Amino acid sequence: MDSLLSQCLLFFFFFFSITLTTTTKLARAQLPGTWELVVENAGIASMHTAVTRFNTVVLLDRTNIGPSRKMLPKGHCRFDRNDAVLKRDCYAHSVVLDLQTNQIRPLMILTDTWCSSGQFLPDGTLLQTGGDLDGLRKIRKFEPCEPNGRCNWVELDDVELNDGRWYATNQILPDGSVIIVGGRAANTVEYYPPRKNGAVSFPFLADVEDSQMDNLYPYVHLLPNGHLFIFANNKAVLYDHETNKVVKNYPPLVGGPRNYPSAGSSAMLALDGDYSTAVIVVCGGAQYGAFIERSTDTPAHGSCGRIVATGLDPVWEMEEMAFGRIMGDMVMLPTGEVLIINGAQAGTQGFELGSNPCLYPLLYRPDQPVGLRFMTLTPGTVPRMYHSTANLLPDGRILIAGSNPHVLYRFKAEFPTELRIEAFSPEYLSADRANIRPVIEGIPETVRYGDVFEVSLSVTLPVVGIVEVNLGSAPFATHSFSQGQRLVKLAVKSAVPDGDGRYKVGCTAPPNGMVAPPGYYMAFAVNQGVPSVARWVQLVA
Repeated sequence: MDSLLSQCLLFFFFFFSITLTTTTKLARAQLPGTWELVVENAGIASMHTAVTRFNTVVLLDRTNIGPSRKMLPKGHCRFDRNDAVLKRDCYAHSVVLDLQTNQIRPLMILTDTWCSSGQFLPDGTLLQTGGDLDGLRKIRKFEPCEPNGRCNWVELDDVELNDGRWYATNQILPDGSVIIVGGRAANTVEYYPPRKNGAVSFPFLADVEDSQMDNLYPYVHLLPNGHLFIFANNKAVLYDHETNKVVKNYPPLVGGPRNYPSAGSSAMLALDGDYSTAVIVVCGGAQYGAFIERSTDTPAHGSCGRIVATGLDPVWEMEEMAFGRIMGDMVMLPTGEVLIINGAQAGTQGFELGSNPCLYPLLYRPDQPVGLRFMTLTPGTVPRMYHSTANLLPDGRILIAGSNPHVLYRFKAEFPTELRIEAFSPEYLSADRANIRPVIEGIPETVRYGDVFEVSLSVTLPVVGIVEVNLGSAPFATHSFSQGQRLVKLAVKSAVPDGDGRYKVGCTAPPNGMVAPPGYYMAFAVNQGVPSVARWVQLVA
């Protein structure tokens, strides 16, 4: 009898295990989106990531982290007697990825870039500012080049930041200059190129600081009226960067702190129509106290707040994600939807402080009603915890890099230092939509504000609706926020057939730098929700 019972129990558990495994695989297979491994070993864990107009990707860690897994070229070692780990450092802490070949080239960075900030300038140069220790006031530039070029980091000696900037945020302005906001013990703003008044006091950051800070890496969005929406902790202001004054206080966002070290993420939704309306979304975050208590299992927030930042008397509209998420990234897709990816479901930011990886991405569909905006997508298999990044690529994929919740590199840990680079493909890149995916055949390389121009494109199946032409910026992604992220939908006319599956779409460029600051943008043609491979376009005054 006991033997028969044992056999029955064994059969039951075997059957249950097979059924559960099959159901899990089926559930994963039925969810939208696919994953792929791009690079097995990038050599570094990327803390900061940016895509250049040459279809390369700059990945940047911090310098005082000890040996990476990528050597610098012979004879290019860094010497720093104050480095606690390596006085003579022959390891790369920044690399550039060629998206066509997936090859990695080491770059040399001299000063500490730990928790620094960045932004592309109008000429396509990456401005990179601050960090810790010898990098606290440093300004660096990376002028990108063709994939076979030898461009490298340049550390400026003739100019430095007025205040030290560690955990600051950069945002390009309508005139092409860059504002640098906040940082640890820096309740000020300053500009590049430097203004004559240097750093300017910004008391808002001090007002929202709490006992665990929660005002670092503030969310900064340039609104189409030229003012800045600046969010820190759980509050936001409208800031006039020309007069350096706060012109509006927004109501607090309920649900606890939302910025470092409790960061969720934030994005400004696509600008379109007459460009008079800007909507900001803030999602996720850690519970207050998790950082102080070094709690790894305190559940993260699952709430999102959405506000019309340009409204006369705006209020936050609240909604819930399917998962609580800390350290997630919000990536604007070419369609105007938002991908929420990476992060953890418990804990907080900081070394060894997160747990329960959030492997499921979410698609936020802003045009749907409350309660129907979030769609759960195919989960990844690689935990992307503290110090991970997500960036939109010109081909419509999202590049996923980094994750190092340790002081140095550790490969034998529950959440090891992650050197793999992956890509997530949204459902719009699925094979069954290939015949409606447009191909841009012709577009001007340079466009001036207000210009009327044509985009030539081809599509396998006949075009049956409006083909959008949308400009996506190339942000600087770090610590769950993409600095300078922006999507602008151009005013377009109906596609006109041009023979043999080809069409011409009449477009009007953005009216000014408040809607779209000068610089290089990825121009996507979007047909029935399916984007083309982007072509880079420079927007100039």
